[in-house]
Amino acid sequence: MSMDFSLPDEIVKMQETIRDFVANEVEPYAMQIEEEDRVPDEILEKSKELGLFSLSIPEEYGGMGLNLVGKSAIFEELGKTINGYTTILGAHNGIGSVGIVELGNEEQKQRYLPKMAAGEWIGAFSLTEPEAGSNAANLKSTAVKKGDRYILNGQKIYCTNAPIARVFTVMAVTDASLGAKGITSFIVEKTFPGFHVGKIEKKMGLHGSHTAQLYFEDLEVPEENVLGTPGQGYVNALKILANGRAGLAARSLGSCQYLLERSIHYANERIQFGKPILDQQVIQHYLAEMATEIETLRWMVYRVAWMADQGMNVIKEAAMVKLYGSEVYNRVADKAVQIHGGLGFIAEYPIERFYRDARITRIYEGTSEIQKNIIASQLKTQYLG
Repeated sequence: MSMDFSLPDEIVKMQETIRDFVANEVEPYAMQIEEEDRVPDEILEKSKELGLFSLSIPEEYGGMGLNLVGKSAIFEELGKTINGYTTILGAHNGIGSVGIVELGNEEQKQRYLPKMAAGEWIGAFSLTEPEAGSNAANLKSTAVKKGDRYILNGQKIYCTNAPIARVFTVMAVTDASLGAKGITSFIVEKTFPGFHVGKIEKKMGLHGSHTAQLYFEDLEVPEENVLGTPGQGYVNALKILANGRAGLAARSLGSCQYLLERSIHYANERIQFGKPILDQQVIQHYLAEMATEIETLRWMVYRVAWMADQGMNVIKEAAMVKLYGSEVYNRVADKAVQIHGGLGFIAEYPIERFYRDARITRIYEGTSEIQKNIIASQLKTQYLG
């Protein structure tokens, strides 16, 4: 089966539209977003008009229905601007909505997806707990069935989009005796009694994207809001995260490309010892290393997206591209700071922001160490059965 990464004309045109939108309507607010830790409402409203909250949602529910190759192309373009803003979109289009798209029944899709596509109801994903981070199966939140509903109790942490989201994909234990096989996934609305958004975390980077704690106190969830099959919540989480990881790698790719281009232009303009630093071999080597890793990442991103679009199991490959994408982003950001020298350390210049934002990519949606564990586990199964 041959791989075809070519993009339809409509995706290429949408990339151009996003490029103009980013340059003219997002980037001018970058410093304001950094300082206020808030994305202006007008940017989010324009994003809704452009369909940027509908990328993952099928056309029959009001979305664009993009496959993962198309979505990756859009995420790559969005990765070239302030990462906090793109994280809002990435979390919604990725782990915030993919579960309902892929696992939801028709009634659930009809209820939630049209509003999510319009950006009226923003999505979020809630798995991590104080005692369940990398060990995601060690959940303490419980869901006890009573009649036609489940009663949820527990706490979640590090939930991206929590303060602005209306719809949450939540994992909770329904049968503690079964371990990972006793976890069930639910669609939870912010308006359900017993749902509380807690402390909003102050973060090193991703300003404008808010992460918060969640508390469930006798939270009542209708039985019809079980997402997928009861007891399959852990498996569901792995599938949802695999899709999200591929999208995250695409956003990292865009950020890397932005840093490379800024570094080339700066190196050509910065004069030291009577000539542009671009003529210095050490700078040329930095740029060559950056470009080589970026091109490798690009092929990985679109290959994994293509495989997912063919219906292949990409748990291993998604872990690989997330691992490699986050590591490359951090190395490219570090070299970009070095090329820019003191200017790369100044907050008024975007290089410093990207450097801070890059660091979280090795942690969220599965640390680099967990990605390696997943890859090794998949290799063991692949070769040893």
